[in-house]
Amino acid sequence: MSENTTKNTTGSMNAIYSQNFFITLMFAVQFLMGIFLYVNSLLIFTFFKKEIFRTSNRYILFSHTLICDSMFLVVTNIFFTLDMTQTPIPPFLCIILCGIAVNLHTTTPLTLTAMSVERYVAICMPLRHAELATLQKAGLCILIIHAISSILTLTVLFMFLATASLNFYAKYLMCNAELLAVYKWQGHVRSIFYLVYFIVMTVTIVFTYISIVQVAKKASADKKATSKARKTVLLHAFQLFLSLIQMLCPFLEQAVLEIDVNLYISLRTFDYIVFLLAPRCLSPLIYGLRDEHFYLVLKYYALWGLNKKMSPVIVDL
Repeated sequence: MSENTTKNTTGSMNAIYSQNFFITLMFAVQFLMGIFLYVNSLLIFTFFKKEIFRTSNRYILFSHTLICDSMFLVVTNIFFTLDMTQTPIPPFLCIILCGIAVNLHTTTPLTLTAMSVERYVAICMPLRHAELATLQKAGLCILIIHAISSILTLTVLFMFLATASLNFYAKYLMCNAELLAVYKWQGHVRSIFYLVYFIVMTVTIVFTYISIVQVAKKASADKKATSKARKTVLLHAFQLFLSLIQMLCPFLEQAVLEIDVNLYISLRTFDYIVFLLAPRCLSPLIYGLRDEHFYLVLKYYALWGLNKKMSPVIVDL
């Protein structure tokens, strides 16, 4: 009798501990999400406040990254919350969320690649930079980025709609991006797309980096500008590497899920914070702080305009 009582007590304590751990985990993630979205919103607000930013290709592509990252954070947070709370949703809503997530997952790396090419043109082809760095060219570049991203999204959605049974639409379900792969071969097709994307983007970034380094070795080169451009391309390469890790995380999480559910929850939370939330906020913040003009305006608005000494400087930008 006492043994049963002890077992019941231990089980109840473990359940309470698990529940408290889960609540703390959810609160911590949502708190971090709020901070990251605030930082990204502040960066986006800074971009729209000054004409010098709105008329430069580099800043336009940077703001495009910020907007896509913020949208991606919101969508993935919905997935994370639904998964952790085991909340089912209507299938059509799930398909829409999955389509948006797949599209945004590749949009940011493609934009980073475009930003690296822009730095390559500015340093290695300065005479053509003014010709190519126009608002029309920036808009065309963004359209091309979304068109390339949509190829994967439309392919994934078409394969799913062509193979999913009618019973799928008849009930609420637990939603995640892996749901779109009804058969294993569909997951393989998606992986091939990701592989081709990342090979092309990696080759492009490596090419731009090597070209900028070669220009930096020339005696006539602007050492400060080339050094800054080289570090910028390295930052884009690091962001691309983190995006690659994000793509691999679901495979590891699925393997861990078959071993231990609690370990899966911990690993999924760790991956979500370290490889998804943090890079989508910290890397853009670092990029913004490295730019002298952007940093001044960001600092001014981050302090709610209370630093009156900075007002004349901000007006002149």
